[in-house]
Amino acid sequence: MAGRQVINGMVYKIRTGISWRDLPERYGPWQTVYTRFHRYALDGVFTRALQQMQARADATGDIDWLVQIDSTIVRAHQHAAATGRTGGGAGRTKRTIVPSVDPEED
Repeated sequence: MAGRQVINGMVYKIRTGISWRDLPERYGPWQTVYTRFHRYALDGVFTRALQQMQARADATGDIDWLVQIDSTIVRAHQHAAATGRTGGGAGRTKRTIVPSVDPEED
């Protein structure tokens, strides 16, 4: 199987977020694409490729390394989620939401 076809399959999977089993047949057997992806990830192929692309872009001035970090943290109490589990949201009642009727329609 052609390497470019497999790489295109990997890119397609990552861009669309589909499961491996749903990979279109034009990329070859999904098992082949997954196996090669897994092997490349373990061998560090993707990390090295990213580092090389960054180095080339940095050498030509195509990367702006100015980074801003936002350290804002919003904390919520553990019961704020109100998941309906025992212990969360105590004291609340079950309410039914009924659509209102427009008096002009009657």
